[in-house]
Amino acid sequence: MDTLTTATDLIPAARRDGDAIVLSVCGELDLHNSPELRTHLLDLLNRTKPHRLILNLKDVPYMDSSALAVLVEALKKMMKTGGRVFLVALQPRVKGLIEIARLATIFGICANEQDALAAKSP
Repeated sequence: MDTLTTATDLIPAARRDGDAIVLSVCGELDLHNSPELRTHLLDLLNRTKPHRLILNLKDVPYMDSSALAVLVEALKKMMKTGGRVFLVALQPRVKGLIEIARLATIFGICANEQDALAAKSP
């Protein structure tokens, strides 16, 4: 397990775990900070080229459609190389948004990081 560095408070912790990178994301994600999240998330994906991206969202009480667009962009990037994106520890408002947007079937939704790490890649 290797610790990765990030240059944003939105991703306070990042690490490589096998073929996955696990990122802790925190704070409300909206139009004001989603461009920053996008920049740093795509930078991490380009630098590490993981097969699985696990986003721990336990410290994200709210996100809007602009943040959801960032997650979908990361998902598309991962899918190009056969990878998957897992969202873990979703708070109720965030889970509701993902369900309303009908994205719960294309993201892997897991209760915790351990479940996401144990999930089989397609």
